[in-house]
Amino acid sequence: MSSQRILEPPHELWRAGARELAHGVVERLSVARQALAEVGQFLVEIESRGPMELFGHGSTAGWFAETARISPKEASGTVTRALALNESRNLDGTPAPAFAPIAGTAAAEGDLGHQQLDPILAVLKKIPADVSAEDRTGAEQILVNLARHAGPQQITNVGAELLAHMDPDGNEPKDEDLKPPSREVYLRKRDDGWWRLNGLLDPEFGARVNALFDTWGQRRPVDDDGNRDPRTPGERHGDALFDAIHYAMTNDKAPTLSGDRTTVVVTIPLETLTTGLGSACVDGVSQITARHARMLACDAKIIPAVLGSESEPLDIGRAARSVTPAQRRALNLRDHGCAFPGCHRKPKHCEAHHILPWGQLGDTDLNNLCLLCRYHHMVIHGQSGWKVQITNGRPEFIPPQYLDPLQQPRRNTIHR
Repeated sequence: MSSQRILEPPHELWRAGARELAHGVVERLSVARQALAEVGQFLVEIESRGPMELFGHGSTAGWFAETARISPKEASGTVTRALALNESRNLDGTPAPAFAPIAGTAAAEGDLGHQQLDPILAVLKKIPADVSAEDRTGAEQILVNLARHAGPQQITNVGAELLAHMDPDGNEPKDEDLKPPSREVYLRKRDDGWWRLNGLLDPEFGARVNALFDTWGQRRPVDDDGNRDPRTPGERHGDALFDAIHYAMTNDKAPTLSGDRTTVVVTIPLETLTTGLGSACVDGVSQITARHARMLACDAKIIPAVLGSESEPLDIGRAARSVTPAQRRALNLRDHGCAFPGCHRKPKHCEAHHILPWGQLGDTDLNNLCLLCRYHHMVIHGQSGWKVQITNGRPEFIPPQYLDPLQQPRRNTIHR
């Protein structure tokens, strides 16, 4: 067990800047995780010797619940987690190896807390018994590496993919006789520019939409600042429907209208596009912010129409000016999905992002493009502080200083 100094908060925190506050939280969180890992080592030793012999108590978890003044459920989870992460001793005194030694080491270093450890252990317990020790160790290493920069949901999602890879057999779907579908959907534009959608879905369509909401409308993982997804279920379902329609519109097999695929024309003054201040117009009707328009300009099926100071057309973009189908296929092969570190979204859920914006004369070629899911596309176009660059033909991301003072480049290794 390591000896860790106690970090005292600086005086007059109200004077601290954003970077100092963020570093203070991250540093003390690491110390707290190290301390909890050491508590786990104590609990394992108590379990090895026997809580009855040491304290006259029937179980280590029960003794810990009384000592720490916590609930029996929390105490039991802490002891179970500690026994899985640390080497212990059998009744005959022989060593009992840890169930998850790599995760245990990361916990002792202060890198992982229980919210990362519990999903890792849950995945490891589901690995089939016939999987080799080498493959199991490799899976644990992948999960631990991911957990250093990801939240519980991402760990669970990647874990499910690992389990599917190690145990690909499953029940084959059965053909079912379905009744002819009967579906009604109505879309009406309101006076304020918003649209109202309602309708009636048959059982099959309803089940498909519900599955889409469950999959594409999941809560986003807790970010590095500890912020949870603030969206209501209705808002998440709305975003999921948007993503599904966007995917259908950008699919190479999408139907055409008058010989052209479905497009959206964004009209924006040149000054607004270059400065990011002001608003743009979608299809000559709806108003959107300049920031939103710049993000849309990254998309393959957006035709940008740039206007001068007198509203004269300066440049009408063409589909070929944006990402071509061949470029999109090359991006899919190179990035394999959202390139943002820790994101598991597949190519079909991603948009092509111009690293140097089109409005700043950024070229539409692979050295200036990367795949981003819609959420991380908004993160990059926002005020998050994250930067993107291409190094050795691969996209890498520079975190803001409050996350990493050295701003070491990060890459997404999930898709590899």
